[in-house]
Amino acid sequence: MNMTKSFATAVALVALSTLSVSAMAASVRVKCETRSDRSKASVDGSNLSSGMYTAVLTSGANSATSPAAQTVGDEVEFDFDSNRRDIRQGATPIAKNFIVGNSVTGSIVDAGGNVVATKTASCRAR
Repeated sequence: MNMTKSFATAVALVALSTLSVSAMAASVRVKCETRSDRSKASVDGSNLSSGMYTAVLTSGANSATSPAAQTVGDEVEFDFDSNRRDIRQGATPIAKNFIVGNSVTGSIVDAGGNVVATKTASCRAR
C-alpha cells in the first residue's frame, strides 16, 4: 500500500512540475534612451513559446511595429533606432523625436496578433 501511495505522490509531483514550467509567463524587458538628435529602444521578450513575434513600441501618439522575428530558444529581441547606421544593421526605424515624455511602452505580439507581454519604461536622457 505504501508503494502505491509513493508512486501516486511521485506522479503528482511530476505533473505539477510540468504544469509550472509550461505556465511560466512570457516577459518583456524594455530599455530606451533619448538624445537631442536621437531616439533608441530595445524590446526583448523571454519565456516565449517557439514561433514568430513582432514588437510594438509606443510613446505618446507615436507607434512603430518591427518586422517579425523567430524565437531563439525562448527569446526574441527587437531594436528601434533613429540612427541610420543602426537601421542599416536591422533596427526598426523611428524618428529622432519618437520618444515623448521620456517613456515608452514595448509589447511582444504573437503571430495571431495577441499581446503576450507588455511593459512601460522610463528612458535614459543623454
